[in-house]
Amino acid sequence: MGIIKDRFKAQADKIAAEIKDLLKEHGNKKIGEVNLSQIYQGMRGMTGLVSETSLLDAQEGIRFRGYSIPELQKKLPKAPKGTEPLPEGLFHLMLIGELPTEEDVHHITSTWQRRSHVPNHVFAAIEALPVATHPMTQFVIAIMALQTESQFSKRYAEGMNKKDYWEAVFDDTMDLIARLPRVAAYIYRRKYKKEDHIHPNGLLDWAGNFAHMLGYEDETFKELMRLYMTIHADHEGGNVSAHTTHLVGSALSDPYLSFAAGMNGLAGPLHGLANQEVIKWILEMRSALDTELPSKEQIADYVQKTLNEGKVVPGYGHAVLRKTDPRFTAQMEFGKKHLPDDPLVQTVWNIYETVPPILQSLGKIKNPWPNVDAHSGALLVHFGLVEYEFYTVLFGVSRALGVLSSLCWDRALGFPIERPKSVTTELVNLWLEGKAEIWGD
Repeated sequence: MGIIKDRFKAQADKIAAEIKDLLKEHGNKKIGEVNLSQIYQGMRGMTGLVSETSLLDAQEGIRFRGYSIPELQKKLPKAPKGTEPLPEGLFHLMLIGELPTEEDVHHITSTWQRRSHVPNHVFAAIEALPVATHPMTQFVIAIMALQTESQFSKRYAEGMNKKDYWEAVFDDTMDLIARLPRVAAYIYRRKYKKEDHIHPNGLLDWAGNFAHMLGYEDETFKELMRLYMTIHADHEGGNVSAHTTHLVGSALSDPYLSFAAGMNGLAGPLHGLANQEVIKWILEMRSALDTELPSKEQIADYVQKTLNEGKVVPGYGHAVLRKTDPRFTAQMEFGKKHLPDDPLVQTVWNIYETVPPILQSLGKIKNPWPNVDAHSGALLVHFGLVEYEFYTVLFGVSRALGVLSSLCWDRALGFPIERPKSVTTELVNLWLEGKAEIWGD
């Protein structure tokens, strides 16, 4: 592999084995208020953030300002003749903490329509990339190109008083959310529709207009976009995209820089990219089995094959949840209402009945239930949005609502720069031998 790479691999194997033995013997010992195992294993279960907009309960699932997804579907304003909640209403709830009126939602829609202009240099930045570039890469670069429009950056350079930070962050938040559908749709039409771009329709709501610019005029698809943008908006503060946006924002990076960083996290296979991996896995299964609608027995065999190859079943398991993700349930109910006979959607439901018992039988998996990613792709494919590499961009547009409303609260409450203490394995060993202290910074 090369002399330096070989030396690194040898050292890594040595330390990995040492950490494994260390955790086996000492994993439950306390460092301050947390277990030693927690500082090695992704800080699971450590409470170290405040995120006012939503809270994730292991049993109940996500609640936005105390409201469950079924409650939001009932209580949030809808589009004319629509049945799904408008994302503008959820944004108002996360930002203000109160359910919006129809007038409140109309005001947000109108504000985003007025602020939605995207400068030409942003499109030029996208066009400078090879068309084959992954949509998430194009999306992040477009957000960075938009950073020239940051009010926070301009006002900070002019010597803005810290008590006004929240206002500049709020203005950037409104501008950025307003512009994201146009940017995302431009990337989609560029990459998949031969640059046949569709201009915004100023008479439509935020999600409905996004569907229009993507090229989908079916009213049911617009309803799907309203639901999708609502249920993907936030998942409390500890997930990668939310935490990254908060962390980078704590350095007083403006919302464009902060959100772009969060989107780089969302692009990871263990976070937002998982929705892409789910539909890819299902399509590969159908191809391998040479059937559009595999039986539960065929699915079980394919799942076992996946596990035997040392792979995971994408869309199953969650770091916090210990039940079926309510976001999965909301999409399943949408499917049963609007497209119950779709073979791909039926396959998702058959996987849902097949996979959890198999994962439970392994005895190692705390949550064998599906998360939000297990269902979303099948609904999109039904309406013709088959380009699964783009799905994470849809996720990103939605996630802006939550992470940017949280960023407004971070600045309004004057939260400081985030700087947790880290330790080395050498120091941990000295601490275990009673030869050193481990203290906070």
